[in-house]
Amino acid sequence: MARVLIAGGGIAGTITAIALHEVGHEPVLYEAYDKSADGVGAFLTLAVNGLDALTPFGLKPLVKDVGFDTPRMSIGLGNGKRLAEFRLGGPLPDGTVSQTVWRADLYAALRDEAARRGVPTAYDKRLVDASQTSSQVTAQFEDGTTASGDLLIGADGLRSRVRRIIDPSAPEPRYVPLLNTGGRVTGLDLGDEPGVMRMAFGRKAFFAHVVHPDGSVWWFANVPHAAEPGRAELAALSGRAWRAELLRLFARDRTPATRIIEATEEIYQPWATYDFPSVPVWHRGRIGIIGDAAHATSPAAGQGASMAIEDAVTLARCLRDVPETALATFESLRRARVEAVVAQGKRNGDAKGAPGLVGRLLRDFFMTRALSKPSADDPNEFMWSHRIDWAEPVSA
Repeated sequence: MARVLIAGGGIAGTITAIALHEVGHEPVLYEAYDKSADGVGAFLTLAVNGLDALTPFGLKPLVKDVGFDTPRMSIGLGNGKRLAEFRLGGPLPDGTVSQTVWRADLYAALRDEAARRGVPTAYDKRLVDASQTSSQVTAQFEDGTTASGDLLIGADGLRSRVRRIIDPSAPEPRYVPLLNTGGRVTGLDLGDEPGVMRMAFGRKAFFAHVVHPDGSVWWFANVPHAAEPGRAELAALSGRAWRAELLRLFARDRTPATRIIEATEEIYQPWATYDFPSVPVWHRGRIGIIGDAAHATSPAAGQGASMAIEDAVTLARCLRDVPETALATFESLRRARVEAVVAQGKRNGDAKGAPGLVGRLLRDFFMTRALSKPSADDPNEFMWSHRIDWAEPVSA
């Protein structure tokens, strides 16, 4: 049995802890922030590949309890024309389809489930450094305390401290020139079918919304922003000024975007988009990284949470079957796939940029032509169709 210190109590860290606990290891979660997940993030859609990976641990019903079915997406243009409708991956054998869930609700549900299963979590524990010997690793926290174990796993996100510890020359995240924002609305009847993610490539920005079964509207927007913004610039993009800017961007689009934005009480302050084309070092000795710390992808892939789940399950398989080479084997099983997902996310995101009048006309023309005869070779299919066989033994 290994004592595994996990830095980061988000999706990747918590599911890793649950999976390791199920196979007899002793995981301990260390979360930098307070226990509460209230107000953390907006919403996300968990694809069928991520949901399927949860099956061995009985976590799929938990996700479905806090989410809602989102089996299809509809793609259109700012002129109001709908081009095509696609499945968000095929349904699983039991009928499960992709689920859209408020991020804070998912965090809270996973946190409570980990505690119910006996996984301990220490809050307000911000990792600052770590050292290791041939037999153990010691984590050092900002409050002056330490913890020791057999392994340290960094599930600490885009700005991972663990990544820097194992490789001080690790690259910085790549800025993808888009800002993200969103919100949710009640009392607005759009007449849309619940559970269909409706996306529109507008004249100046990208907009997507989905109707919850309770009638509320959840939405997000991707706004082109050429230069990487600093904290002060992002902080200034808020309140009435930010609402007015969004209304300006979508004013000429024949979509529900302006109605939805006007009806939204709280519009999220925007945040920048980043990814990692490739992180050279995933592990050193007894310390390794997973999730966004190793391979952050643009939200345009729709795979961030699912990649984190796949990582958690794969790492647990490796520690179950090949504990002496678990971190190296994990990397060999995951690197090619996640880097392909990151690349696809970048391609998907590039289409959301503001190409100018001529560029927009060309984009709309070629999108219309391409989607009028959908190809059997969907470039996103490899992401959704991936499956992990939990029962299959892993070889070093």
